[in-house]
Amino acid sequence: MKEYTWEVPAPLSTTPIQVTDGARIILRRYGNRKGPRLVLSHDNGLASDLYYPFWSRLMPDFDLIIYDLRSHGWNPRSALHNHNIATFVADNEFVRQAIDANFGPKPAVGVFHSLSAIVALNDARLGEGWAGLVLFDPPLYPPPSGDPYEIDRLWRNCAAARQFRPARFRSPAAFVTDFRRSRLHERMVPGVAELASRTLLRPLSDEQEYELCCPPEWEAHVFQWGFAYGVEPSAKQFRCPVKVIGGDPTLRFSFMPSAELEGIVGFEYDFVPDTTHFLQLEDPEECVTTMVGFLEQKGLA
Repeated sequence: MKEYTWEVPAPLSTTPIQVTDGARIILRRYGNRKGPRLVLSHDNGLASDLYYPFWSRLMPDFDLIIYDLRSHGWNPRSALHNHNIATFVADNEFVRQAIDANFGPKPAVGVFHSLSAIVALNDARLGEGWAGLVLFDPPLYPPPSGDPYEIDRLWRNCAAARQFRPARFRSPAAFVTDFRRSRLHERMVPGVAELASRTLLRPLSDEQEYELCCPPEWEAHVFQWGFAYGVEPSAKQFRCPVKVIGGDPTLRFSFMPSAELEGIVGFEYDFVPDTTHFLQLEDPEECVTTMVGFLEQKGLA
């Protein structure tokens, strides 16, 4: 595969906004201002700029609004006790209104991965205000045993594992080495590890070390309380078209439809072969093709 150096360009514009409890979120605009609008966000502990191999393919045709969840990416760190899914849901209403106010009203499709997909599914407005939703691999795992507390244990195990992640690195190169060691990242396209070092780290004041923008304690806090938000919503109640695009269900770490073929499978569902939970970073071209096909079918592209 061709080697890439993924360099996220400067946005067309940036807009800082205040959300729940006064936390700050920075909206960025890219792409074609005249195109259909897509609003993109990311998974727990990551940042939307890391998804550039995916959303760079959308820039010629779409008006892209990119933002990070609070305490991630471009955003300043906010209080740990408010770093949870309920607060992210409340933040998103501020984000949606600010997009219309700052960039002009236009129908918008939310394009969300994992944690941000769970946030969209837990919005009490059930898709109201969106022209459509595209949800990449929302982590709604049916428990093999039938015991729902098995999923609670899974989330808590994820929280415990995050607590042991290094929060600081002596250099971006040290981070790249650590990133490449993880089996979770082995299918990602070339250049993502280096891109991650530029988008997930920030230098400390003395610039002798670098720290994660979203510290492990903040990331773990989301997992610790995630069980309460992992329920399968009713597709019939949503007020906009919803497409779920998962990783390959035959591989580990993939979203899998409900065993009862209800709930999440009531949404339009597809998967990208030979990908896992990080499918947008493993086969970004196919992810774009699958998503745009859905948007064209619904008259949203």
